Amino acid sequence: MNVVSLVGRPNTGKSALFNRIAKKRVAIVFDQPGVTRDRVAREVELRDRRVMLVDTGGIAFDRRVTNDPLDCETRAQAELAVGDSAVCAIVVDARAGITPLDAEVIKRVRESGVPCVIAANKCDTADDDWRAGEFERFGLEVFPVSAEHGRGIEALGASIVSKLPPAGGEETAERPLRVAVVGRPNAGKSSYINRLLNAPRVIVSEVPGTTRDAVEVPFSIGSGPDARRYMLVDTAGMKPHTKMSKTSVDNFSLFRSEQAIAEADVVLLVLDPTLGPTLQDKRIAGKILEANRACAVLMNKWDLAQEDGVTETKAKEALRKMMPFLAFAPVVFCSNKSGYNIRRTVDAIDAAAASASMRLPTGMLNRTIELAAKKTLSPMVGGKRLKIYYALQVSTNPQTLRLFVNDPKLVTPAYLSYIEKSVRSRFGLEGAPLRIFLKARARNRRGA
Repeated sequence: MNVVSLVGRPNTGKSALFNRIAKKRVAIVFDQPGVTRDRVAREVELRDRRVMLVDTGGIAFDRRVTNDPLDCETRAQAELAVGDSAVCAIVVDARAGITPLDAEVIKRVRESGVPCVIAANKCDTADDDWRAGEFERFGLEVFPVSAEHGRGIEALGASIVSKLPPAGGEETAERPLRVAVVGRPNAGKSSYINRLLNAPRVIVSEVPGTTRDAVEVPFSIGSGPDARRYMLVDTAGMKPHTKMSKTSVDNFSLFRSEQAIAEADVVLLVLDPTLGPTLQDKRIAGKILEANRACAVLMNKWDLAQEDGVTETKAKEALRKMMPFLAFAPVVFCSNKSGYNIRRTVDAIDAAAASASMRLPTGMLNRTIELAAKKTLSPMVGGKRLKIYYALQVSTNPQTLRLFVNDPKLVTPAYLSYIEKSVRSRFGLEGAPLRIFLKARARNRRGA
């Protein structure tokens, strides 16, 4: 698919323009230089052409501009985005006029040979459009736009589309499997994605909070109609609410991480076994369960854990003790550094996705529950016993069952857990949450 990248110096409004074109709040917008670091991508439609729109971090050649220790890495990601692009839109601040940094960015993008235009942002009214004329000295098409108010977006889009290669082969493929990679800061989420892709697609650093936005990264295995397509979503490390101010970038990052979980088909929970499952890991796992998402657990940095004498048995026991509610999730022990079991993580993703979408034959489901009920009777509650008449699979993603019974009030949590285990034992459902609802069967009226 054709890539259209938004580039420019810090704080020109690239992320706001990205959200405006995408017609959705995808990238974090915050009045602070250097907020965007990684490439944030989203498939969008521009005048009936499907393109991959990419937001990039502000390009700064002097760290004092943003005071960000990761300026070099951010600039490298922006340069990679330019190299991958079919067209670049260089976003400038029309109110500020031409700055030396604008001139340097424009010079470097033009040297890349990628077709480009200038989006003169912050022209909020027609009275501001004259400000864009100053940038015409660079010999490029200049479009006065306002990301905040949506002015000039159509004209900008038309120009970008006119510079794209002829249409063909860019039809939207079957929707990829969305995989959100979540965990605490420095658990190794970004390193995992880079290792899986064998490319520096997202910034990796020992600085906690390196990843700020939810970064979508396309990934595929194979080619043609049989290819398996994924959209990996790298998320910011999820910190406890108590460690964030209400107006901080961290707060926006947490929201985007939670949103990534809600929108995912499968969630990979990345843990650091050298620290063991922590209370924050448990909170994040709780978010996954609340969203009813399919899940797999990655015990990352396993090479370091083994050096500390940690075994798989001990690690699993600690995990199940801290997070018994996530017992359905498969656990993969892996290492980003050595590549150990990285391929198995993809198998775990596929298995969890398949379990979440599995159709359970009604007859087989009812026989399974009937046998379980005969094997272990439900406990007496107030002198009565729960009777299960039949079951239906109501939905998939998440797996949801409805049991028609004599009285839902007669069920106990332990017995409901027993029924769930019986269903899982018969159908597998590894990695998929299972919701079970009880409903009283209506009594037949006489003559009915």
